[in-house]
Amino acid sequence: MKKNVFLFLMLLLSALTFAQKTVSGKITDEDGVAIPSASVTIEEPGKDAILAYAITNSKGEYKISFTSSEPNVDLKVKAFNQKSVTKQISNTDQTLSFKLESEATEIKEVKLKTRMITARGDTISYDLKAFDSKSDRTLADVMKKIPGVEVNADGTILYQGNAINKFYVNGKDLMEGGYGTINNSLPKDAVQKVEVLENHQPVKILQDKVPSDQAAINIKLKNSVTMTGRGEVGTGFGDPWLWNVKLTPMFFGQKSQWVVNYKTNNTGEQVENEGNILAFGNRYEGRRINASQNDWLNVENASTPNLPVKRYLMNSVHYLSANYLTNIDAKKEWELKASANYTNNAVERESYSQTDYFSTPQRPIASRVTQNIFNNFYTDKAKGELIFTKNAKKGFFKNTTSFSQYWNADRAVANRTDSQANSLRTANEAIESPTTSFQNSLSTIVPWKEKMVNVLSYISYQTDRQTLDVSPATYLTIPGFTTAAGADFVRQNLRLKTFEANHSANLGFTTKGWTFTPEIGFNFKTTDLVSDLFNITTIPSANPINQTPASAYSNDLSYTTATPYGSVGVNYKNDSWMLYANFPVNSNNIKADDPVRNVSKSVNKVTFEPNIFAQYSFASFWKTSVNANINNNFGEINTAYSGFLMTSPNGINAMDINNPIPQNNNKSAGARIEYRNPLNNLFFNVNYRLSDAKRNLISNPIINSAGYTTMQYIERDNHVLTNSYSAEVGKYFPKFKTNASVSYSNNTSKSDAFLDNISYTNKNNSQSYGFKFNNTYFSWMSIDYNASISRTKQINSGELNTNTARKGFTHNLGVFFYPIENHTVGFNWDQVNTSAGDQKYNNGFYDVSYQFTWAKKKIDFELKWLNIANKKVFETYDINTNNISYTRIQLRPSQVMFTVKFNFK
Repeated sequence: MKKNVFLFLMLLLSALTFAQKTVSGKITDEDGVAIPSASVTIEEPGKDAILAYAITNSKGEYKISFTSSEPNVDLKVKAFNQKSVTKQISNTDQTLSFKLESEATEIKEVKLKTRMITARGDTISYDLKAFDSKSDRTLADVMKKIPGVEVNADGTILYQGNAINKFYVNGKDLMEGGYGTINNSLPKDAVQKVEVLENHQPVKILQDKVPSDQAAINIKLKNSVTMTGRGEVGTGFGDPWLWNVKLTPMFFGQKSQWVVNYKTNNTGEQVENEGNILAFGNRYEGRRINASQNDWLNVENASTPNLPVKRYLMNSVHYLSANYLTNIDAKKEWELKASANYTNNAVERESYSQTDYFSTPQRPIASRVTQNIFNNFYTDKAKGELIFTKNAKKGFFKNTTSFSQYWNADRAVANRTDSQANSLRTANEAIESPTTSFQNSLSTIVPWKEKMVNVLSYISYQTDRQTLDVSPATYLTIPGFTTAAGADFVRQNLRLKTFEANHSANLGFTTKGWTFTPEIGFNFKTTDLVSDLFNITTIPSANPINQTPASAYSNDLSYTTATPYGSVGVNYKNDSWMLYANFPVNSNNIKADDPVRNVSKSVNKVTFEPNIFAQYSFASFWKTSVNANINNNFGEINTAYSGFLMTSPNGINAMDINNPIPQNNNKSAGARIEYRNPLNNLFFNVNYRLSDAKRNLISNPIINSAGYTTMQYIERDNHVLTNSYSAEVGKYFPKFKTNASVSYSNNTSKSDAFLDNISYTNKNNSQSYGFKFNNTYFSWMSIDYNASISRTKQINSGELNTNTARKGFTHNLGVFFYPIENHTVGFNWDQVNTSAGDQKYNNGFYDVSYQFTWAKKKIDFELKWLNIANKKVFETYDINTNNISYTRIQLRPSQVMFTVKFNFK
């Protein structure tokens, strides 16, 4: 590990050493008048490759940095109606100004030809037509092929491996981070280009004061006023009857924008998460979250495979959403945004597992447990949000109010057989879990003379009610517990009420490029937990926490965190350097009270939690950065209560009254170097991170021969050390219309662990290799190919010695043929192979499609046959710390769909 750190630091040092050559100056005409928009390039003599470039500003000034090992380089100056100049200069820092001679530029023939990738300042623009294929229809289809850009399975857009912070359409943020709907449904024909805004600070008053290392995406449409959208209506053959409907009209104007989205299907397509917030802006905009339930209680869940969701999801979903934005003042500074969505979803799932548990001192005899689990998951939720925003150079205001309501319910039928009892047990499991959530976030920045005053306020209130029933009671054989005599069922009730308030104020002032922001704030959070566990009791001879008061089956806990703090933010930005840091001092006051059970725990601790980020840009195309941070976490109420809680029919958490409040200290540091050159379409990045997490509690699960678990915690200092590095290289080859990238990642973690009262050290190493390739060179064919290879090795040493390894290979091949104009034949191949020990499982899936396009109306008629091999189960084999498991998961059968696809305009 030290060797890896040394090599990476040497790489950074070498880059910084070569990055000290800068040439600056001014370009004028013969009369001394400044020439704007002249291009200045640096090239190595005898080579047709640009090392760096710059464009003169309105004053004719330029500044260009470059890296070269040559003693001399060529500097070239070009401008319209001026004679070009080439001069060989020494590879040193210098100031050079030029007077260009007038020379009329003769244009023999006018040809409009746009570059596929262009750069100006921190903006890189991609011409969408350069990357699309005949089979692409939406923005997302093309975004996946743009060099330097990656689209994850959940819809998150990454640039150079990092998530974006904003997604704009014509410069407006309609979706407020929930951009999946537009990305998946905006027709590609409506888009002129995609712009990547590097180092994007979304708050205008903070631009040039508070830097950002994140990028944003701006979708520039062909027309300033656009009515568009995408629709699909499909039906299919299967059991049951299949349907798929997508209707997403959109309007993008200069004053207002809106998107309405309705999607429903039972074909395995997951559309209900399109509204999730994927880009969060920055802290000065306030706080926004993806509201979610505190789902402490769960029925036993059937396994899910490592496959595209469409292969296994047995669903029936209805998802409706609407987003609206309008300017409410003449200057177009104030915006009102309103959004709402509703989801109704029913999911079926089924899996079979066979688990062989190794013998331990707790379990002298090895055992085998088999399980069949059948699930029905019901999701019923609604969300509404209202946002007022003013984002101007002279001030900022944003207030976000959101409300969410869940009416969820889960069901399970579980069959379990273990070799010790040699009997089949069947349980019916049910959970009801309504949740209500409300948040309001306010942030305002007001200029005060030469300073800025920022006030932030966040308030949240949420209630969760969960009831888990398991019948018959005899299904449960949890270590240390037995069911009450004559009981028909076991029930766990849980109620949570959570209130959170965060308030702060800071004053920002700028001097000589530096911005200092002293801040004071107060964070408060309180959670009330009430729980009751019925019809179960402990076995005195095997009491998990050495106590049997009746109140151990109930909790009435209040958990409060109050944290006043003070901090100083430091920011700096110039042409080459970007720095931001924060130095907070927190007074943490945590208290847990349960008078009924005589529980009273507290922590009062002052912590210093700095975070630092520095970035250096050089030679036009290079960036290198380092970052480090320290933070402390004192756990949540789910690790602070004392007593018994059945979180699943598979086990009980037994929290000891003597355990202290958790205290976790996390330290991490990282470095990164990246290169993005739009002139030769080459992008790459290298990353390294080292982290150390120190904890005062460690989990100690006790597992019996039937596979049931009692989770305990032991007070003992322990560490989790993580060392990871990754690299990715991507290049677009315009001559061959090919985009290709390769990636590699290596992650090693070392942690202390307990299992069945046995102490051991766990070391896990995972490596992955990725390759992506798409080609549109041939007019009659296009190819998309993604592949990855993974290797995982786990070594447990100490009292528990095991050595396990696992390998995996996945790929997706999409080939489209265009034999005749407006006719498309497609073939798709998903392959997932896994191996562990001497067991290997190969899972292949194949689809074919035919599409006819009515070009005049821009309507597609598609016939698709999915899973033509009719593969009905997915099989996998795992060697784990204390067991070997075989899993078989039910998949969607073969199905045929006919779909009509169209644009709204």
